[in-house]
Amino acid sequence: MTDSLLSGPEPDPAGDAGHAGAPPRVGFFTDTSVCIGCKACEVACKEWNALPEDGLTLTGMSYDNTVGLGASTWRHVAFIEQSAPQPPVPAPEGRTVLPLAEDADQSAGGDLRWLMSSDVCKHCTHAACLDVCPTGSLFRTEFGTVVVQEDICNGCGYCVPACPYGVIEQRPSDGRAFKCTLCYDRLGAGQEPACAKACPTESIRFGPLDELRERAALRVDQLHAAGVSQARLYGHDPADGVGGDGAFFLLLDEPEVYGLPPDPQVTTRDLPAMWRHAGAAALSLAGGFALSFALPAVLRGRGRR
Repeated sequence: MTDSLLSGPEPDPAGDAGHAGAPPRVGFFTDTSVCIGCKACEVACKEWNALPEDGLTLTGMSYDNTVGLGASTWRHVAFIEQSAPQPPVPAPEGRTVLPLAEDADQSAGGDLRWLMSSDVCKHCTHAACLDVCPTGSLFRTEFGTVVVQEDICNGCGYCVPACPYGVIEQRPSDGRAFKCTLCYDRLGAGQEPACAKACPTESIRFGPLDELRERAALRVDQLHAAGVSQARLYGHDPADGVGGDGAFFLLLDEPEVYGLPPDPQVTTRDLPAMWRHAGAAALSLAGGFALSFALPAVLRGRGRR
């Protein structure tokens, strides 16, 4: 990854990956304001990708048994309980939102609300996992998404700390890394990813990334007009530290509340400068060695005079 790539305009990931005539970049827009926490996306993801189950025991902290994203959980619905007033949230155009039990508590003077969000790999524009993978197991598809080829992964684990979101994990059984592929096999067949197909409230939207960004901006304006001032987009900006995400979100609170970093940065951003410094140090060291051999010879020559 070069300095120009990090500081310049948003690149075309598919084109940069060598895919001539690539289709428009696609991704996810997850509107957490209409997520009902049904976990249909988790189930659909596991069924389609034949992922191992995570156990059926609840954590004791929420209605959750998967806890977070991992090698066997490529979609995770977070249940975040807040002691804060719950403003009315309008439904997207053409949709309805059923009243929740928490709304009744509001009328009785309660102040409990749930924030629910279906998390997934962000498919970053500047993906550090791609930079550090030594085998080429991670690659950029023609759709601009990032995929792990499990048959090429050697289990080195370099991609795990490289991800600024903590998405990638190694499976304990064999050490190989796994994460969301954005249903690459379905995309090749002209189908939408399984999670988006299964979402009953259309909280997960799939499509061309530029169109999703436009739709997301309109949704934020709608929420602000309805008095939901906390509504904000996360991961949509091509000028952020990862060049914009291929999977971005509408949140109703600060990113930290959802377990997301407030200012994610591609972890390999300093690699060019580090290599330059290392090269300069190597040249200086080589020069020092050469001088250490040449100087005695020069002194001996002067001594003979």
